Amino acid sequence: MPITATSRVVLAAGAMMACATMAPLAAAQDTPTLRFSAVFSEQDIRADMMKRLADDVSDIAELELYYGGNLFKQTTEIIAIQRGNLEMGNIAPQDIATQIPEFSILSSAYLFRDAEHLEAFFESDAGTEMKSLAEEQLGIHILGPTYFGTRQLGMQTETEIQTPEDMDGVKLRMPGGDAWQFLGKALGANPTPMAYAEVYTGLQTGAIDGQDNPLPNVYNMKFYEVLDQIVLTSHLVGYDLLVISQDVWDGMSEENQQAFEAAADEAIAWSTEQHLQREVELTSLLKDEGLNIYEPDVEAFRDYAQQMYLESELSKDWPEGMLGRINAL
Repeated sequence: MPITATSRVVLAAGAMMACATMAPLAAAQDTPTLRFSAVFSEQDIRADMMKRLADDVSDIAELELYYGGNLFKQTTEIIAIQRGNLEMGNIAPQDIATQIPEFSILSSAYLFRDAEHLEAFFESDAGTEMKSLAEEQLGIHILGPTYFGTRQLGMQTETEIQTPEDMDGVKLRMPGGDAWQFLGKALGANPTPMAYAEVYTGLQTGAIDGQDNPLPNVYNMKFYEVLDQIVLTSHLVGYDLLVISQDVWDGMSEENQQAFEAAADEAIAWSTEQHLQREVELTSLLKDEGLNIYEPDVEAFRDYAQQMYLESELSKDWPEGMLGRINAL
């Protein structure tokens, strides 16, 4: 059974009583504890994904699960893994791109068509090459992409958005980091870095005019309470990467690696299916909450964004031929 941050107090209360009677058994069943950190909430579908994974690998390791950025904030997880302060994380590809510039291609707007295309890439030879870069340069082993919905614009203003030109001057919350900030610019906005946990208040106070997230995130974080409209730009297939320390991974037997990988694949596939179903349901639910939901001129957004990326310094770091290989899948 996975350990969550909220369960630690209960476990600690019985620890002293258990020590006297369970010491011989504990020695026989000793498994490593792997700390997992994510910024998503415990109500997120991916939290259930991690609980499923924890149950399935309980004979290999005990997963200690932390949500809501309570253990490490977004963008700090990779460093924590490298320093040995964290074993597993749910890492945004944009955060990897801050250390491996080649990875910025995987966070560019309108790259992946859908969740199936995303999965096909990471299972391909091209995907394996990119995962190897993370292993060699960052010391993290990528278990797989965790799809969490297609990112849409959520606006606190009532002004209709049809083209990137309508985003001129809009303070759009984006996570910190060059890749994230450039994405905001590629949508025509004035990107404003802000922590995920601060977005609700930022919208409420007018510190930001909008944010971009998939519909499940908008609902889970109750952003809809402080939004007026959702603009279905579908500008980015939202995903993070479930990673484990390379040192921890290398310390596992080949048999345990295969079992852990298989369990991760199964948990991720379940989560993806749940998110796809939820996105369909949430369009109606959010309309019922009073939000104006509509599709803008998506082709105008796509053309604008792709042109900005191709003319940017970011694209100079993209592996030669990688864009074509991704488009061909």
